[in-house]
Amino acid sequence: MRKKLARLRWQFVRYNVVLSFLTVLLILILFTYDVESGFLFIFQKKILELPLIVWLLIVILLMGGISGFIQSDSIKKRIDSLLDSTVRYARGSFSHRMESTGDDEITELMEQMNNMASHIEEQVISLQRLSAERAELQETIKKTAVTEERQRLARDLHDAVSQQLFAISMMMAALKESHKQNQSTMHTQIEMVEKMANAAQAEMRALLLHLRPAHLEGKELKEAIHQLIEELKQKQEMLITYEMNVETNIPKGIEEQLYRLTQEAFSNILRHAKASKIEFHLKQLSHELRLRVVDNGVGFQNQEVQNHSYGLQTMKERMNEVGGTLEIVSVPKKGTQIIAKVPITWKEE
Repeated sequence: MRKKLARLRWQFVRYNVVLSFLTVLLILILFTYDVESGFLFIFQKKILELPLIVWLLIVILLMGGISGFIQSDSIKKRIDSLLDSTVRYARGSFSHRMESTGDDEITELMEQMNNMASHIEEQVISLQRLSAERAELQETIKKTAVTEERQRLARDLHDAVSQQLFAISMMMAALKESHKQNQSTMHTQIEMVEKMANAAQAEMRALLLHLRPAHLEGKELKEAIHQLIEELKQKQEMLITYEMNVETNIPKGIEEQLYRLTQEAFSNILRHAKASKIEFHLKQLSHELRLRVVDNGVGFQNQEVQNHSYGLQTMKERMNEVGGTLEIVSVPKKGTQIIAKVPITWKEE
């Protein structure tokens, strides 16, 4: 784009050089009309040992070049401002405004883009407010559902685990009473006890996995992610480094979405990446929250996976809900980088 703007400047210079040439040509026609030698005059006349035609060409080039450069400079600067603003808006920095001076079409375009940014910024604020309100509503619904969930888990424990444990105890009692049986019969019964114990253990693991929280549970974002990463480091043989620098006044809805996005990112790495190293960064800048997860796994072809990956689509939807953006960069056999950005608007409220 910058090269195109440079070409635009040279177009102005060329047009002004041509215009200067035509102007000088018209003047020569008017002034040499009655001269006997006509146009030969500009070749015969010398000034400082140089033909007049050379001086005329120098004047044409200087006039056209300088005037074209001056005319294009103002337009180029304003187009540069438009370009920089569109890049900022694409990155989610909708608080940026352009200084519009003048009374032409470019000024009108700048004003319209400023109005568009203001409108989008208001929508982002509304999205974040709605996200916070929804998180509060979900908290209320969760409390209402806790009793029902406890009852369901109690039934599962009674119907599955407790009955299996009861069966194990009965089998062990039978083994105690049947010590006179042959070795093959006792071995068969012991194998049955082992299978029932393994089944009970698998059932308990499934229930515990089901009980694992997918929300902050009253913690701040930094504390919840710290706990999540430490648990992951204990259970997985991989190098995990992390850095977090955030304040404590982040709206609850945004904290919830960033935490769930982090869970989803780690889940994708464990399931698909085959990585030995993970880097996690969470920073609060002046205008945005930035979350970055990097792994050294197998990577993937961006479009092929992004278009069909439920996990990646879910992460994008989470960012859309809070007016943020998600960038995914992956190189096959090198790894993947996920960058989530959320504009900071709650300080302005």
